[in-house]
Amino acid sequence: MAPSTTPPPPDGLLVVQPLRRRHCAECRSGPLSLLVLEEGAPRCLDCADLGHLVFLPRGDTALTRRSREASGLSAVVVRFNRRHGRYERQGVLVEEAALALAEERCLADAEARRRRRVRDARRRAVEDARFTEVFAREIQRLFPGCPAERARAIAAHASVRGSGRVGRSAAGRALSPGAVTAAVRASARHTETPYDQLLMAGVPRHEARRRIASSVERVLREWRLREAV
Repeated sequence: MAPSTTPPPPDGLLVVQPLRRRHCAECRSGPLSLLVLEEGAPRCLDCADLGHLVFLPRGDTALTRRSREASGLSAVVVRFNRRHGRYERQGVLVEEAALALAEERCLADAEARRRRRVRDARRRAVEDARFTEVFAREIQRLFPGCPAERARAIAAHASVRGSGRVGRSAAGRALSPGAVTAAVRASARHTETPYDQLLMAGVPRHEARRRIASSVERVLREWRLREAV
């Protein structure tokens, strides 16, 4: 499907990236990488009084918007897509000073966002450290025989943000005894029994858990009943 003589007009001036070799009907320069159609005839940007504008490719919505807002003169650049049978936007032409100003503003926004991300990360780190400490204390309340360092290690592992582990679940955040016990049980399974070795040897997970279940429960009973040294 060939492009129509005149593409549908967008909001403002229109510049075309031609698919075939075209020359300016006024100054005969060409072939043109960009042209303006005036009464069906191609004009180069200089003859169309747009030669002082610079091209900004599509992709950065904020930069495009700010560039057009700051530019006294601008144009939309389109190219015909034969496969889809329509003209598609490729970018805009704007004044160079407007583009520079828009870039400065976007950079300032990016720096502000970076500073906010740093602040948010610090706040989350403080919140996570506090929650890990609370989680560790709850472990030791339920399992007084669990060494303090071990309780902190279990709490830190279970409550990693974004991990999907039990400490990040709703029950874990609420310090549910079931969630706390599940975290302790998981730790005992991996560190106090040959569970990992069974998995590495190809034993199915459910069978491996069955084999070490009594060992895990023995550890939990000891930690529940024995005061930590």
